[in-house]
Amino acid sequence: MVRTIAFLVGAAFTLVLAIALWGSVSGLISEPPAPTAEEEFHLHPREAHLASDGIFGRFDRRQLQRGFQVYKEVCAACHSLRLVAFRDLAALGYNEPEVKAIANQWVIEQPTINPETGEATTRKNIPSDRFPSPFANEVAARAANNNALPPDLSLMAKARHDGGNYIYSLVGPDAYRPQPAALLREFPDVKTPEGLHYNPYFANLNIAMPPPITSDGQVQYSDGTAATRDQMAKDVAAFLTWTAEPNLEKRHAAGFAAMIFIAIFCVLAWGAYQNVWRDVKH
Repeated sequence: MVRTIAFLVGAAFTLVLAIALWGSVSGLISEPPAPTAEEEFHLHPREAHLASDGIFGRFDRRQLQRGFQVYKEVCAACHSLRLVAFRDLAALGYNEPEVKAIANQWVIEQPTINPETGEATTRKNIPSDRFPSPFANEVAARAANNNALPPDLSLMAKARHDGGNYIYSLVGPDAYRPQPAALLREFPDVKTPEGLHYNPYFANLNIAMPPPITSDGQVQYSDGTAATRDQMAKDVAAFLTWTAEPNLEKRHAAGFAAMIFIAIFCVLAWGAYQNVWRDVKH
């Protein structure tokens, strides 16, 4: 008797769930929700065609150095790079004296405490230091950026889908633009608020960051490469891909080694199978 009652209760519960599910699904089919402005006007990132793309990808050291120069001269005024140390720049092709010079000449110094007075002070950076934040704290960062908090860029290429292409598109030459007339006609209530900027590659179309790359030649590359807006966007995207995945080349090499090992193992296993069972008649 108890089992029968339990079965009936379970069957009734299942039936109620099925009816509720069918009601929801049929409602979505018959009356689908209206598309939002973000769904209609958000653009997928453009292809940057970075050297690190794909399973055979490798970093272009010259491009990484150019990207670092763009970060240093354009992005570092607002965005931190707190997971990267100056000495990590050796992987970009800088030698030890150059790394020391970059750390020593970095505009923002390291906060510290004066051992004699106990008061807060600063000191020059050394290679083992991580890149210092441009702001003392979150309150200072928001106060300097219209209450928007500039994100740390160390892992930005991993924090966003299609990270390298996303960064390239977000700061590229066609990123910041006036709102389309079609958007304002269809969604008159989503006009870009004052203090924000329309950017179709950003998730909600409106971003607090002003255009960081504003003109060709904004950075003078030391290797003589023409610093077009597109080139600078591509280079800084490559650099931030490296900060997020500094071991990318090692992972690719380990993956190839593993695949070669598996292929050889399969051939040997097949040969052993043929040798062991060759005299067995079916």
